[in-house]
Amino acid sequence: IRHYECDALGHLNNANYLRYMQETAFDASASAGFDRERYQDIGHSWLIRETDIEYLKPVRYADIVEVKTWVIDFQRVRSRRAYEFTCVGSGELVAKAATDWVYLENSSNRPATIPDDIISAFFPEGAPESFPPRVKFPNAPTPPPGKFDMNRRVVWQDIDSVQHVNNAVYLNYVEECGMNVIAAHGWPITRMLNDNFAIIIRRHQILYRQPAILNDDLDLSTWVSNVRRSTATRHYSIHRKSDGTQLALVHSLGVWVDLRTGKPMRIPDSLLADFADNIVK
Repeated sequence: IRHYECDALGHLNNANYLRYMQETAFDASASAGFDRERYQDIGHSWLIRETDIEYLKPVRYADIVEVKTWVIDFQRVRSRRAYEFTCVGSGELVAKAATDWVYLENSSNRPATIPDDIISAFFPEGAPESFPPRVKFPNAPTPPPGKFDMNRRVVWQDIDSVQHVNNAVYLNYVEECGMNVIAAHGWPITRMLNDNFAIIIRRHQILYRQPAILNDDLDLSTWVSNVRRSTATRHYSIHRKSDGTQLALVHSLGVWVDLRTGKPMRIPDSLLADFADNIVK
């Protein structure tokens, strides 16, 4: 883990796990005979539709992490890939994830049937007769009257080589929105740190509906549901301002952690009171 990949708490930033996953998926595909050049030759590519990642233990600067990936299933135009992050040396599992990829024809940018030679490349001994059942991406609850809104414009550094916002960047967007909403309700991160606690993300579920491109103006909305003793889920909806199209939906499960002990703590009543209008009743 490099120093510049870590956040202000010294943890590997959540978005960088997704960057590791993308690189590992590219490497795995290349090792199966389908590198990016071959996909260009056949005029097809993969686009991530969903990501689900659980952060089990923070990793820090200079930790060495091994990322393992494998294909879970193939459907007509989609394929799910699993990932595990383990610390080298201890072998401890620190994160696990899955992505749902859609196979696209580049000329039309429409989903295409996955050919048999790709399936055979990833299952050289033959694909299983059946695959694990898929779980439908959860809907977000209706926002409360006090949902928080902010705007952001897509800038050059957000864009990847296929000319749209990289999937990992959406977590940078929601992190920025999350920092803004806590500050707007009187709980900036500096106040939390002074009170010796922080909200640590335990899980991100991301649905990518449409790509954002350079200079798109985005509207981000966020609100909270499912408040428990030490956890709550914050939802983020990202829309393109020009036409109102929803581009992404994110569910973030946060855990309130006592920084002195590293253990979950009860959410302060005063914080819940200050966020009351932003919480689904």
